[in-house]
Amino acid sequence: MQVCSKTDRGLVRSSNQDDCRTGLLNDGTVWAIVCDGMGGANGGSTASRIATDTIAEQIAQLYEDEKYRNDIEKLISTAIAIANQRVYDISQNVYSLYGMGTTVVAAVVRDGTVHIVHAGDSRAYLYENGCLRQITKDHSMVQELVDMGQITPEQAQNHPNKNIITRALGTKPNLKTDYNHAGFSKGSVLIICTDGLSNYITEDSLAQFIQRYQGSELADKLVEQAKEMGGSDNITVVVIEG
Repeated sequence: MQVCSKTDRGLVRSSNQDDCRTGLLNDGTVWAIVCDGMGGANGGSTASRIATDTIAEQIAQLYEDEKYRNDIEKLISTAIAIANQRVYDISQNVYSLYGMGTTVVAAVVRDGTVHIVHAGDSRAYLYENGCLRQITKDHSMVQELVDMGQITPEQAQNHPNKNIITRALGTKPNLKTDYNHAGFSKGSVLIICTDGLSNYITEDSLAQFIQRYQGSELADKLVEQAKEMGGSDNITVVVIEG
């Protein structure tokens, strides 16, 4: 497996509140984390950095424990819970960081399976056998409207409340996350991204980019496309290839 990432400030924002980490464990297991911070430039970037640092640290430490190594969902969820507490505690004790938080998508790929835990509207897409599907489901006000049948997915793309999320790491003492898993074989591609990418590229276009490019070139091309389409937000993408 191969993993790479790219993050970009975009064309409008004065700072980058996104953060990401990737890594490879001793047995060949791959992990990746993508966060999109919120709470002002300082708060957002602080929240995403603390979250990615903490989750990365905890994945490495917990993986040494057989109990967690044999339960990847628990491993990721525990790492995120620890990060949530750290971000929340800091936000409660530092006035300038009050209310900060971040989306999170954390993935671990091992033994032909990708495990994903997330909160917020950053996403994970899986491409295999010529087909692309979104694995995660946004925790957002607009997604709830879609689920209730009040608006269509097409209307959701341009809804004025599109960026209002209903879950975020660090904003409350406890965080409810969702877990998903899927097969991951040779030729599979996992894309993890912030909404700075997903807001500017359709699934059909994303699939076409995956078919044309690989690795770091794919990450570069996706960021370039988001900027060409407006680039009004920070853009982060991780590519994991089987």
